[in-house]
Amino acid sequence: MEKSKKALPIVLASALAATPLVAVPQQASALSSVTVTADEDTAGEDSEYIIEFGVDKDLDEGDTITIKFDSDFDVDDSIDDSDVDIDGYDIADVEVDGNEINIELDEPIDSGADLEITISNGITNPDDEDTYKVGVKTSSEKTMKYDDVKIKEDGKKGNSSSKDDFNVDLSSEKAGEKVSIELGDFDLDGKDKLETGETITVIFPDEDMLPKSINKADVKVNGNTAKSIEVDGDEVTIDVPSGADGDDYINLEFLKGAGISNPDTADDYTFEVKYDGTTYESESFEITKSGSSSSTVSGDYTVNLSDPAAGARSSYTFETDFGKDLKADSDLVIEFPSSDMVPMILSTSDFTVNGKTPKKVGALGNKVYITTPSNFSADSSVKVVVAYTAWITNPKTAGSYNLKATVANKTITSKSFSIGGSTVNPTTPTTPTSPTTPTPTPGVNNSTATITLTNTALNQATGVNVAIKGLGVGLAKQRDFIELVFPAGYRVPAYIAPANISVNGVAANYVAVRGQNVLVYPGQDIPAASAANVAINAAANIVNPGVKNAYSISVFTSEEKGLQFARAVGVGMPAPTTPTKPTTPTAPSTQPAANVPANAALFKVNAKTFTLHGKNYPLQVAPYMAGGNTTMVPAQFFKEALALTTQWNNQSVAIISGTKVLKFTVGSNKARVGNQEVTLPSPVVLKDGMPMIPVRFVTDNLGYKVGWDAKTSSVYVYR
Repeated sequence: MEKSKKALPIVLASALAATPLVAVPQQASALSSVTVTADEDTAGEDSEYIIEFGVDKDLDEGDTITIKFDSDFDVDDSIDDSDVDIDGYDIADVEVDGNEINIELDEPIDSGADLEITISNGITNPDDEDTYKVGVKTSSEKTMKYDDVKIKEDGKKGNSSSKDDFNVDLSSEKAGEKVSIELGDFDLDGKDKLETGETITVIFPDEDMLPKSINKADVKVNGNTAKSIEVDGDEVTIDVPSGADGDDYINLEFLKGAGISNPDTADDYTFEVKYDGTTYESESFEITKSGSSSSTVSGDYTVNLSDPAAGARSSYTFETDFGKDLKADSDLVIEFPSSDMVPMILSTSDFTVNGKTPKKVGALGNKVYITTPSNFSADSSVKVVVAYTAWITNPKTAGSYNLKATVANKTITSKSFSIGGSTVNPTTPTTPTSPTTPTPTPGVNNSTATITLTNTALNQATGVNVAIKGLGVGLAKQRDFIELVFPAGYRVPAYIAPANISVNGVAANYVAVRGQNVLVYPGQDIPAASAANVAINAAANIVNPGVKNAYSISVFTSEEKGLQFARAVGVGMPAPTTPTKPTTPTAPSTQPAANVPANAALFKVNAKTFTLHGKNYPLQVAPYMAGGNTTMVPAQFFKEALALTTQWNNQSVAIISGTKVLKFTVGSNKARVGNQEVTLPSPVVLKDGMPMIPVRFVTDNLGYKVGWDAKTSSVYVYR
């Protein structure tokens, strides 16, 4: 999966409270991108439904989300909060009113969150094959926003396929404007052919696009005038003309005289065409605001970068002509090639427009919104400087890119600039306003770096442990970040509390989530060449895919170009095979335990797993015997199995419990308990990048008990 690197400079809380961060035009709806998916799309069958959408307004505790199913669905009135899940958000109550499911929130949801609501039980599909609507709204809207669900007959194949997608050609893309439309060509499914006497149904994205009636002379099927036309809501039914009889494809033309208009709202839309039980869906097409243009001028100005390398942090400078449209207290929108270039939080001090600091600046996706100050003087020439300190990063892939700048609905596209090579205008590069990116430390090798899961079960929340062997460039606390990219199939929540992620045993200072990407800002400086161990606990609610496979998780940092490393993790795979007769450890007590305590963590010598609450979790290195009578376990065990604050790198280990601190040095048989130096039964060693610690020394000093379970041939540790 392509990495999405988004820097997030940390701003003082007082500054955040005093300064609005985002100057975004008011949106018509508080919902976006509603998608409804049925686990079972067969008529008359029970199905799980997943409703995905974005919220653009804050929701408070006690607010409601309403899901409305078409009247042909059977919605069980016994559905309750055990049947409904919202991405891990708490639900206060669920009530069913006819075909509406009303979900009361038990906690607030911030604007910008992408929600996934799963209704696991109580929904039965309509009895007839057709396309049905499912809507969603929150307390912030008065009207529903709908998506279509296609239901097929029992025994029939699904009635939509990406190979059947067809083109949409509009005479204009402006909202509300009367247009001519061409749909297709596209091939019919299987051996289907058009037949006179049969009908083609076109489902328009908005019924307001259609007049009450359409003259058949204004509609053509494969170049032939339609036999008859009927308009009903958002559907147009066309009788196949004799001239198209026997054709194995469809091309539809609606002439301007048909009286069809574009939707009134700027957005992305699709058409559907039904014939002989199969539904074909068009490509997505964009409708723009009336009177606006997505690009009135192309290739008009040059963009200068301080560093054109792929993935590098860079300043951006350009100058173009808006004809004095940019005035005081007005908005300028800069559209970058991708959202992963733009941090979530921006500072006005990192931008100038004609030499003046903006009043407000904010980010939304790949767009940066800039509000000019009250003392701004209109000038046809607009020069924008985005400083190096704004943390804009270049695209990760070398190639040619453009910027778009918009003022008063006028968008001007830049000339192409090169990433991964020289700048377009190398003789006039913009000088960085802060020191250049540090040179990576030579000799850092992450070939043995690891990524492990604490739970490999399908569709289950899992902890994730990333052991970076060494950083080529050090990371500064609160400013730099480590980025983990989860592949498609993983469910990553829109928000992760910093307390659920630690770096080298210290809770993260901040965590940002952008789609499948998790950006972890450490709470401490991490020097170059030192290890960085990122531990995400299961409470972060990162959920494994539902399909058994090996999935590759990638690791990046904000200070180094390109991928650091990627590792495949098995999900739904068999647990590692363990010896049936492991060597019996002699250091822990051999007194058999009739009942292993429920909170005990168990491990076996020579097995790379431990067991907690009946579940197996992976260890980076298997426990082993040293000197014949000392059981050595990885430092990871104390952190994940015993929930002790544990920090380690290739040189040292610290284990903390309350006010007691144990410190170890790799290669030494000396340890410190508080201020006292003591001798270990066996020195700490580094094995496969993991420090190995005498388990009994830790348990004895921190008040844990150790036992032997003869039934499972396991050592168990409990408190």
